[in-house]
Amino acid sequence: MKWRLGVAGYPIEHSLTPQLHEKALALCGLQGTSERVAMPDADRAELHALMGERFDALSVTMPLKEAAATICDARDAVSTRTGVVNSLLWRDGHVQGACTDGRGFLDALLAQFHVTPTQMNVLVHGAGGAARGIVDAFVHANVGAVVIHGRTPANVERMTNAYDHVFDANHQVDHFDLVVNTQPVHAPAPFGAEVAGVDAETIAVDITYEPRMSPWRQSYEDFGCRSANGLGLLAYQAALQMRWWWDRDVDGAKLLEVIA
Repeated sequence: MKWRLGVAGYPIEHSLTPQLHEKALALCGLQGTSERVAMPDADRAELHALMGERFDALSVTMPLKEAAATICDARDAVSTRTGVVNSLLWRDGHVQGACTDGRGFLDALLAQFHVTPTQMNVLVHGAGGAARGIVDAFVHANVGAVVIHGRTPANVERMTNAYDHVFDANHQVDHFDLVVNTQPVHAPAPFGAEVAGVDAETIAVDITYEPRMSPWRQSYEDFGCRSANGLGLLAYQAALQMRWWWDRDVDGAKLLEVIA
């Protein structure tokens, strides 16, 4: 079988996902191609039409993660809880969906900083699709507390109502062990020195990767914090996607080497 792979979203021209697909195919001894599909609108019918007709498996990025969840005939437990899907698979005439963002973030956190979020206090900027998957993973890894600063109150409320230990911006925390920015570069979150509870021991992760050193991330570096961009998340969540697609072991560290 020659796998027809792709990544859909917008903007998409900068996406490194095709490189990850091609590397994973080679690692697994499989044949296939990968391409980018620009979809600025979350058109469910258009997205559904891609599956089977044009693609066997598809990585999904913003603004399509919620729409992707609605076209699935079956979803994994994480996407069922969060209502977002970042991976689609066409199998036996049906669309299956999964969300690997959260577990991928935890895998990258462990690989890059040698820590887990167990009992950590975490600040998350943003409450969109990526944030939902990451917060879900934090909760299921027994995080101490997650405080969400989001631009859309309904999205923040959705997560605070869904989980214990997840709070809105009014919740006071003395020290944040980890700060995660899930907002796009054009909507920057407050900088390191502006955030109460942040000090030089705080780890800062910006899930964007263009530019590699965003102004937000640089502010934490200047503050003395360890930091990372979103390349680790991209590689490790992709490894989980492709393990699911092919039932083959895919090493996230080897994928990261291709794009780092």
